[in-house]
Amino acid sequence: MPKIFRALGAMTGTSMDGVDLAYLETDGRQALKFGPTASFAFSDTERALLRAAMDAARYLGRRDERPGALKAAEEMITRRHVEAIGDFLASEHIRPETVDVIGFHGQTVLHRPERGLTVQLGDGVALARGVGIDVVYDLRAADMAAGGQGAPLVPSYHRALAEGSGAALPLLLVNVGGVANFTYVAEGADPIACDAGPGNALLDDLMFFRTGAAMDVDGACALSGVVDEAALAAFMSHPFFKKKLPKSLDRNEFSSEAVSKLSTPDAAATLAAFTASAILAHLDFLPEAPRMIVLCGGGARNPALVEALARRAPCPVRRAEDFGWESQAIEAQAFAYLAVRSVKGLPLTFPTTTGVREPVSGGVLAWAG
Repeated sequence: MPKIFRALGAMTGTSMDGVDLAYLETDGRQALKFGPTASFAFSDTERALLRAAMDAARYLGRRDERPGALKAAEEMITRRHVEAIGDFLASEHIRPETVDVIGFHGQTVLHRPERGLTVQLGDGVALARGVGIDVVYDLRAADMAAGGQGAPLVPSYHRALAEGSGAALPLLLVNVGGVANFTYVAEGADPIACDAGPGNALLDDLMFFRTGAAMDVDGACALSGVVDEAALAAFMSHPFFKKKLPKSLDRNEFSSEAVSKLSTPDAAATLAAFTASAILAHLDFLPEAPRMIVLCGGGARNPALVEALARRAPCPVRRAEDFGWESQAIEAQAFAYLAVRSVKGLPLTFPTTTGVREPVSGGVLAWAG
């Protein structure tokens, strides 16, 4: 019988909202037993540091460089993970020695697959020593070294969820974080996946720069506005939407210039519609229409986005919670799952998810001792 690993996933998304943690027991294939989850929000000062690090990352030539704000941001990310994991284990009465491995994603500050360059902040070795648990980190590099785009990473976990859901396949699982990505799961086939559009990034940035809020809470601003169809058409003319799969995005790929003259509610409504339209534009690349779209990630909590997607989709749209999953926890769970697959040498990515030449494992293991 395959060994069941007790794993902890740690995810810091491009939305820069905080550290998400999720406990998962799995064999790295189908066996999934969900455990507790938690989120630890970044302070305004920490978000400002991450924004400065993203600005500095634009000029990086190597993935190991840490000029300017990048060094301070990496130290902060690592420290916050040590603190969050310690607090999480204590509150859930989980002894560190009972956890087999942590999957540590880190904070992506640059993703330029056309240059073979992806940068995630976070010191996996320091984290392993700080919490006393083995850590798998740097999960994208092996894929890129083998000709892949390094993203998205979560499709193998999406496939495990879809195949265990009991829902009719094919199923499209859409994760809306800072960037939106999806996984298409069909019977007996490797998953098909790609980054699909701006996710929450443009809407979060709009709210931050115009109102100081970190996000459009409950989609209230977008729901009060009207979609500007001309601006939406301008967004959808971006050449990214004509590129074949697989493909991936940097958080700052798209500009919000098309909504710069709109009121904040109308701009927010248009950006929510853009995220939905960007996802659906990729259905034409799939071998068969999905029977259902399942929405997860932070975007699943935005009613304006859910409504925009449901209004435009050719099939039913459901939220992860309809299947007993936690939208906010799925990515963190995915990194727990990927850590186990890494330890076992199982593939993390596939030609149909990242364009890698052949299925490839990945990650670097940092020992706690």
